[in-house]
Amino acid sequence: MRHRSLTVGVFSPSVLLRVARAAGLIEQHGLTVDEVPVASSPDQFRALFDGAIDVAYTSPDNVLAYRFVPDNPLGRTGDVRILAALDRGLGLGVYGAPGITGADQLRGATAGVDVPDSGFAFALYAVLESLGLKWPGESADAATDPGRREAGPPSGDYAVVPLGATPHRLTALLDGRCATTVLGAGSDLRAEAAGAVRLAGLTDVCGPYLGGVLAAVGPRRAQAAHALTSALAQTSRLIVSRVLDPLVLRETRDALGLPPDLAARYAQRLWDPADGLVPDGAADRASLDTVLGLRLRYRPGDDTLATALDPARGLLDPQAC
Repeated sequence: MRHRSLTVGVFSPSVLLRVARAAGLIEQHGLTVDEVPVASSPDQFRALFDGAIDVAYTSPDNVLAYRFVPDNPLGRTGDVRILAALDRGLGLGVYGAPGITGADQLRGATAGVDVPDSGFAFALYAVLESLGLKWPGESADAATDPGRREAGPPSGDYAVVPLGATPHRLTALLDGRCATTVLGAGSDLRAEAAGAVRLAGLTDVCGPYLGGVLAAVGPRRAQAAHALTSALAQTSRLIVSRVLDPLVLRETRDALGLPPDLAARYAQRLWDPADGLVPDGAADRASLDTVLGLRLRYRPGDDTLATALDPARGLLDPQAC
């Protein structure tokens, strides 16, 4: 059988993709799949639009931004659509640098994000707000009157700096370039091992949530990637049913470079119903509402997004799971 080759752009190594390959399911679906790391969400979507990658493993908020929002970091939109939901965050959390034990220590400090107007950044703002910190876009008037978010000068309790994808933010957290950030994909476990403190989980504040989706541009590339969505959905079901545990542990250790104890902790997240894999691959409306709601809350006034989840707007590929 002639195999179709696909290139997937990822922020961090994908355990799901590697288990699918190791279990032979990628090959069974007639595919050869290569992972390439991307430095940030703008880099990922530039590569997606330009054809340097075929598919993106990304945040659903990124798909919203690069489909509907003209002033996204690239200043460019396109027919990017969600092919399948992959996970609900896999333990995504807000972490404080070593020595920080509570949110009060973050006043006047710096929070690291991929880019400021992006999904994980919005979730970071929501988590820190739940811990009593005003986000940097909030004005003094808006702090007491949510309807007046655009009134007065900014008065947030912390600054925000763009640092790119999760591995870059982990390094920045540990070398002192930021005091807090969102971490996942095993970087959170390495942060904890280095003395960082988990302040809150994203799904504790922002659930139900979607952390990762598969996305492509246009019907032709979407069609080419449908075999991959099928392979990953099948792999997710097998992982959640616990029939691939030894393979999952091996691939977690190899993909994320974790010692056995941390690899076991990460693997347990894969079958967690709140944080784990999405076995049917369906991007459910409640989770998409959460993602869109965060964007509208922290980037108000974007009327183009009011109907973004209507089926006719095309956010979900017609053949999505």
